[in-house]
Amino acid sequence: MDLAIQQAAAAEAAGDVPIGAIIVRSDPTAADAGRIIAAEHNRRIIDADPTAHAEMLAIRAAARVLGDWRLAGCTIVVTLEPCCMCAGAIVLARLDRLAYGAPDPKAGAVDTLYRICSDERLNHRVEAIGGVRAGECGAMLTEFFRKQRAMGKK
Repeated sequence: MDLAIQQAAAAEAAGDVPIGAIIVRSDPTAADAGRIIAAEHNRRIIDADPTAHAEMLAIRAAARVLGDWRLAGCTIVVTLEPCCMCAGAIVLARLDRLAYGAPDPKAGAVDTLYRICSDERLNHRVEAIGGVRAGECGAMLTEFFRKQRAMGKK
């Protein structure tokens, strides 16, 4: 989570919402087990791209590194509970595990509003662990949006 939080800080420094994500090879039989293969942060504002969420960018980067769209044997770590788009992409990419920081009461699609990663109707399920350093991750977001409101931004 440390590196995901560092990525979130980089997003904030660039003027974007402080959300960071990393993907690590978690398959203990892989020669590169434990290697971080992607580290990204939100770029929605920076790129004027509504799909440039940290998770989406990390999934794309990891797929390029592995040369495969299937990210089996990998874990994604993100500072905020993924939304519907990102949770869906996590399932479709066949990631094994997800660890996230703060829950998202407005858009969380892993445990809060929906349970996309564990939905038995889908072709893959992702083990999800929420609340990893939730206080720290949530505080970054709360402070960012407090500053935005103070500057008159939405």
